[in-house]
Amino acid sequence: MTSKKRRKRRPRKPPPQAAERAASEPAAPREPSLPARRRRAASLDERPPAPWGNVPLVELVVLAGIVMLVVGFIAGGRTGTVLIAAGAILCSLAGLELSIREHFGGFRSHTFLLSGAVFVALLAALYFLVPSLSLPIALAISLLGFVTMAVLLARAFRARSGRAFKLR
Repeated sequence: MTSKKRRKRRPRKPPPQAAERAASEPAAPREPSLPARRRRAASLDERPPAPWGNVPLVELVVLAGIVMLVVGFIAGGRTGTVLIAAGAILCSLAGLELSIREHFGGFRSHTFLLSGAVFVALLAALYFLVPSLSLPIALAISLLGFVTMAVLLARAFRARSGRAFKLR
């Protein structure tokens, strides 16, 4: 079996009238089409820019969270517990913000991470707001939220990037 190679099409020469018109009129700048802009925004080498510019806010928040974790472990007691919880929350929020920006920027798919955050938030809200609710029902509601968000986030990523996420 022989494989057929694609032949490149040569561009046609424009008719003489079109060539004269093109030479006499200045070329208008063309704006790239939407898929081309998406591909450029979703290139694997560039993360989407932060809304606050070049300030390394995520890194500073993670640093503050790590400092709070270390001080909390050293301090111990009730104050240490509060500092450990605050440091863990700060680090988690910084990572969550980065994954939201990358997901909706079409850079990388963070579908399961973001769906897991919805699961944890729903479970915590149900635990604190409806304490009489049994654990299996709360888990079922949270799991439903996880699945719903996973489907919606996968669609959003596919629409933004033009490609689906792949399991490795």
